[in-house]
Amino acid sequence: MRNLLLCTLLGLAAATGCAKSSDAPAATDKAAVAAVPTVSVDECDQQIAKGAQAVDANGDQTRKKLGVVPGAVLLTDSETFAVTELPADKTKPLVFYCANTSCGASHEAAGKALTAGYTNVKVMPEGIAGWVKAGKKTQAI
Repeated sequence: MRNLLLCTLLGLAAATGCAKSSDAPAATDKAAVAAVPTVSVDECDQQIAKGAQAVDANGDQTRKKLGVVPGAVLLTDSETFAVTELPADKTKPLVFYCANTSCGASHEAAGKALTAGYTNVKVMPEGIAGWVKAGKKTQAI
């Protein structure tokens, strides 16, 4: 029974397109992750138009399937990416996203950015799936 439950949970995580198998923060401050403000797809699009930087916390499989927000920084991994992958200017507005509302990778990566001293960090919980659903342009990789 335990194996069946584990297989079901792993299958659900894979089906959501999330690069993480758990929404729980691992290496960052849990309070920082919980405090990250969120923006809608349209708000994210508007903020990017005004100079915010989109940050993609998805894995390669999700990126190949759904594309990426044009011009997004593509993190190597939501937990172990090097902070140097982010813009040098720690005041630059950053909007993190992952696959969808069932994925916690964007929150994990945003929490790591906050812990590293970035001051203008937000998350788009709808992720790339919400971006695509809203009819926004994507970039293929």
